[in-house]
Amino acid sequence: MKHCKATRVAGSILAAAVLFAAPAAFAHESHGKATPAAAVKKEQKPWGVAGDARDAKRTIEIAMTDDMRFTPASIEIRQGETVKFLVRNKGKVLHEMVIGDKTTLDEHAALMARFPGMEHDEPYMAHVAAGKQQSLVWTFNRAGDFDFACLIAGHYQAGMVGKIKVAQLTPGAAADLAEGEVRRVDKSAGKITLKHGEIKNLDMPPMTMVFGVRDPAMLDKVQAGDKVRFRAAEQGGRFTVIEIDAVK
Repeated sequence: MKHCKATRVAGSILAAAVLFAAPAAFAHESHGKATPAAAVKKEQKPWGVAGDARDAKRTIEIAMTDDMRFTPASIEIRQGETVKFLVRNKGKVLHEMVIGDKTTLDEHAALMARFPGMEHDEPYMAHVAAGKQQSLVWTFNRAGDFDFACLIAGHYQAGMVGKIKVAQLTPGAAADLAEGEVRRVDKSAGKITLKHGEIKNLDMPPMTMVFGVRDPAMLDKVQAGDKVRFRAAEQGGRFTVIEIDAVK
């Protein structure tokens, strides 16, 4: 009887130990798990507000790797633009993408370093398990320079950060954007052929036309067949594309 009683007591102690240890042991693991879908709270932040996927005109793919890097690590966005980020974890450990300003990210990273198992889940975050992907939709309705980072303990400190520059929307800028389709890209000549709709700021009707480009690097972002939104201007006596993005 004494042996049975001792066994029951030992079993109770073990069960209690497992119960109290569970939150600490599994908190960080749950940090990367998907949770049931819930209504997104659209709370205004200095860097924007949660967006609706139906409003996203552009998808940007972000790769995260175990050398603690994002690719691309620098992104340019127009004020008022809703962007869908497709965040891919190409590593073998959990990574995340958290958008914010440097002060907020510094504070959050310090907390994560002190409490590695701390859970957080906001619409400007994507926690992605190894080999998986997750989408994040955000509306950048505030101009300025912002950041994104992986705040998992040790990752932020290792330099896993990126930059987001949101260009201020000037009066009439949205109206200057035209839509079209890329017919040909000539990188050697720094030219692009577009079949486009009306270009209002140039008073130009729909047609197919060859444009120069302000920056030859723009031609690396598009290829023949892409649907695009672009801004063109007359510079130095020729029509020049000064901004262009593929529409996905």
